[in-house]
Amino acid sequence: MDVTDLLAEAYGRLPDLVGAAVDGLGPEQLRQPPAPGANTVGWLIWHLTRIQDSGVADLLGEEQVWVSGDWAGRFGLTADPNDTGFGYTTEQVLACRPESGQALLDYHRAVAERTGAYLRGLRPGHLDRVVDENWDPPVTAGVRLISLLEDALQHAGQAAYVRGLIERG
Repeated sequence: MDVTDLLAEAYGRLPDLVGAAVDGLGPEQLRQPPAPGANTVGWLIWHLTRIQDSGVADLLGEEQVWVSGDWAGRFGLTADPNDTGFGYTTEQVLACRPESGQALLDYHRAVAERTGAYLRGLRPGHLDRVVDENWDPPVTAGVRLISLLEDALQHAGQAAYVRGLIERG
């Protein structure tokens, strides 16, 4: 197995993790923080998807899925390509109001399909391409993909945990 197959396998697991965190929850459960100031399941899944969408679009040099469709309206947000949820206040987290679990799943599926196509198209040397020189050492496409995956896995786990807290309410 080469590294691009490994990346495709790892990213390919995210939709199941997202589905497990969201499946069967209603809109109010998706928007319910388990404690004051805590993140909601809906926000966590939206945020991990936004980060992946933004990062992969940047690697491709293309527009984000978020701004190319009518996704923002399904979350009560605007289609701002710079808004990924990073640094959100409690009020901003609560303003992310997915209309349903299906909205989260649909957006994540669209981003996952694009990510999968990108990963399948990688060729030798693509992962070594420097994509951000603002760091020391400069960030390569491979390092960026690992960072995006790390963030997604952490937030998927957090969403599963928050779901458990809400269900045990």
